[in-house]
This record gives sequence, C-alpha cells and structure tokens, in this order.
Amino acid sequence: MLLDAGAVSRCRRRVHLEHDPTMVDAVRAAPDPAGEQRKADAEAHRRAVADDLAPHQPGWTEVAPGKAAERERDTLAALAAGAPFIWGGLLPADHTAGRRGGAELLVRTEHGYLPVLVVRHKVTDPGEGACTSTLSDLNPDKADTDSQRKLRPQPRDQLRLAHLRRLLEASGYAEPDRALGGAIGLDADVVVWHDLAATNWPGGRTALQEYDVRFADRLAVARAAMSGDEPLARPSRILECRRCPWWPICEAELLSTRDVSLVVRGEDATELRSVGVTTVDKLAAVDPEAADAPMLGGVSTTDAVALARAWRNDLTVVRKVAEVVVPRADVEVDVDMESFGEGGAYLWGCLLSGVDIGVRRGYRAFATWEPVPTPDEGRSFAEFWTWLTWVRSTAEARGLSFRAYCYNEMAENRWMFSSVERFGELPGVPSEDEVSAFVRSDEWFDLYRSVNDQFLCAQGKGLKVIAPVAGFAWRDPEAGGENSMRWYRHAVGLDGGPAVRAQRDRLLQYNEDDVRATFTLREWMASSAVHAIPYFGDL
Repeated sequence: MLLDAGAVSRCRRRVHLEHDPTMVDAVRAAPDPAGEQRKADAEAHRRAVADDLAPHQPGWTEVAPGKAAERERDTLAALAAGAPFIWGGLLPADHTAGRRGGAELLVRTEHGYLPVLVVRHKVTDPGEGACTSTLSDLNPDKADTDSQRKLRPQPRDQLRLAHLRRLLEASGYAEPDRALGGAIGLDADVVVWHDLAATNWPGGRTALQEYDVRFADRLAVARAAMSGDEPLARPSRILECRRCPWWPICEAELLSTRDVSLVVRGEDATELRSVGVTTVDKLAAVDPEAADAPMLGGVSTTDAVALARAWRNDLTVVRKVAEVVVPRADVEVDVDMESFGEGGAYLWGCLLSGVDIGVRRGYRAFATWEPVPTPDEGRSFAEFWTWLTWVRSTAEARGLSFRAYCYNEMAENRWMFSSVERFGELPGVPSEDEVSAFVRSDEWFDLYRSVNDQFLCAQGKGLKVIAPVAGFAWRDPEAGGENSMRWYRHAVGLDGGPAVRAQRDRLLQYNEDDVRATFTLREWMASSAVHAIPYFGDL
C-alpha cells in the first residue's frame, strides 16, 4: 500500500474507492476535458521551466521518463553521486510508511537535498515578506526576504512538500538542519521557500505535523478499503465532487439514502449527522426556531431547512423574502469579463440599456486576441474603462442615475486591480484609487449578492443555474467557463496552430449571452413574475 502526495488533499471517500478492489470495474464519470487540458498545460509549464533553468545550473541532471523502478534507480544514483540539481526524480518508495512520490526538482545544499515544486498557479502576491531566491541561483542559502512579494500560502503545495520531505528523510538524503521546500509558480520569476516547520497552520501546527496527521488518516482509509474492513469514509457531497470521476457512484448512494449533504455540504453536513439529522427529510422537519435546533457554520439553520424543503419539493429556487428588491438606475450597464486562467483578462463585455443618452445601446466588447499575458491586454482594458467612464459621466451630465452590474464581482474586481498594477503606465488605464472608488460605490452592483440575500438555491447559485429560472437560455449548448477556456486556446492559436476566427466569434457570443443573462435576471427580479417562485414561509 503506497500513497502519493495527492491522497493527503483528496476526499477521504475517493481514497477509499481508489483502493477498494470491488470498485475496479465500476463505471466512473468520463474524463473532464477541461481538467485534462489543465494537466497538459501544467506539464507544458514544467517542461518550459526546466528548459529555462537547465542551461544556467551547472551539474543539472535529468531523470529520463520510464518505468517506476528505472526512475527510482536513476534518482538514487544521482542522489548518491551528489548531483547539484536533479530534475524529474522519483524518490525511493518508503514501504514502511506507505509513501511514494517524485519531485520536479531536488536541490543539493551542503548537508542534503531540498525539494522544489514547479506549479502552474501563483505562489506569491504583491507585498513583502516572502522568502525567495532567484532562478539564476537556486541555492536557498542565497534566499532573502522579498520586499516586492508576500507569500501566497497554497496549503496543497506545502503538504506535497512535506510528503517529499518525509521521503527524503526515509532515503537518508534530507537536509537535517532545515525543513524547507521551494515552489516555482506560474510567473516563474523566483523560488519561494516554505518553512515546513513553522507553526503557521491552524492551532499552531506546522505543515509537517498537519501532513503527518492527514497522511496517517488517508493510509488507514486506504488499508481498510483494500482489506474489505468496515469503511472509514462514507460518501458526503463536497465541492470536489463536481469534478470527481467517482461522483456517479457517490451520487447514487447519496440519492438512495436522501443524504443531508445533498443540500448542505462539508462541516455543516457533519454537524447535522452528529445530532441525528442524517437525511434531507429530517432536516426539512427541523423547526429552526426551536431552542435545540442545530447550529451551523456555513449557512443559517433557517436557510438549511428551507433548502431541504425546496429540494424535497424539487424546487431549484425559493424566495427568502416576501418582496424581492433589486436597485435600478436610469442608465444601466451589465459587465462580464473573460479571463484565461492566471494568464490575464482578454475580454470585457458590456451591455448598455436604459434611457437613451446618445451612446449606442446594446452589446459591445473590448478584447485582445493576442495570447495572454500580453501588453495588448492593457490596451483593451483601457478602452473598456474609458468607455465605461464616458457613459457614467454622460449620464451624470444629463442628471440621470447610473449603475453597472456584474454577477459575482470577485473576478471582475481582481482583474481590474490587476490591470492597473500591470498596465498603469498606459494611456487610459485608471489609477488604483479610481478603481477602488468605483467598486466601493453604489454604481457597481454585484447581482450575485442580491440573489444570495433574497433566494435559496437548491442546485447552486451560479448564473448558469439561476438565469434559466428567469427565462434566459444561452445560445451555445456548451456554454460554460471551462469550455470557454478550450475555445480560447483555439481562438488565439495557443497550441501552435492557426488562430480560429470562428472560436473568437463563439467567445463573443458567449460573453454577450452572459451579460444578457444578468440583464434578464435583473428585469425578472424587478417584475411581478418573480412571485411565481415559492416563498419559504409558504413551504
């Protein structure tokens, strides 16, 4: 029984199913194309980083792909020879502890080796205090406190580094004096070093302590599954389920038992089970005003009961309030941004509606079709901001109220501030203070918050779930954020092929439908038609 680092962050039930011999022939969900693409992108990123690093690191040793036994043998030989840098190594499996795994990079210090991950996500944020070293000199002895970057914690990275630390210890090649682990992120500009012995985890634990507890638990789960003992992990719906290949198996079991996690997830489901509320029906029967009503953390008890009653009645949405209110204005703009992962925001789509102010109403897009990240992204953002400012000022000059709407402002806000940070010197790009004043004003309204405050959504609160309740339908049957990533790759020729104009048109139509969806949703919320949605108090 050997587990890799991924098991530590994986759902306990998934670990069970992966090691249950009776599940070998079980029908699983088809591979998620978006997930497969992310894996391919991550592999390409690792290869690009290796190709950039290798020429500048004397003594660079690369372990060739092959069978596990061959890779272990070659890695052990490189460790024994004291190779300064070992790329793609597979460390000797620790059969006693039940561990296996490999590191993108092993860096030799004076007394041993430290692991370094290469990941396709950000490992730092703007700020100060991260411990970093340059890519031209990977030696952690040359690392220093960074005045430009602060650490982005990334718990999964730390747990994986702890896993590699334990493997290095078992093989006798870990540096004894420092429990450090490095990570090179999406920007591939520095190595950020994590102190795995620092007490910066909840409860004053270290990353190593957290890892040891989790690994022991997952190993016990896997061993029980393998031996056919009583399962140590039962199915319970969590966020990870939507992309898990085992979801069809878990979903069938949860539906058959009408498990309470079908409407409340995570720790709330655990808390309800602990007081005997194991099913949706039992939750629906709870009196949320009773003195002994269970206390929940993720949602209020009242909302949890309402969700259960909605689910029991096969309702996607119920009203939390008798009268739904959504703020309106004379001049309105719906905004939706499209980004490509961490690369950048390539499209800002706007739908202008309301009183005629002499500006063409309807949909318009501000886009760059150069692969992000690109300086041209700054140009398209500047054009978007200039147009939005013009509409706002024109409305104000005519004595008209203005409001811009989005659905879940976190993404738009993030990329507005990021654009200011990266392209602030370009004409038309606003200052940070200007963006901050706008997003904090009443003129910027997050429709998601309004939905969250006034509706309970048994199937989720995403726009693709809620807008159809208001009567809206996307023209593209495959419309969705994950699919748009694939369309974008073809639209800009990201994989080396020619740019496909039809995919650009597809993305523009998708974005237009997104802003029309928020417009339709807002119109519906402000109309009498919303009263067709049952009110919780009447269930």
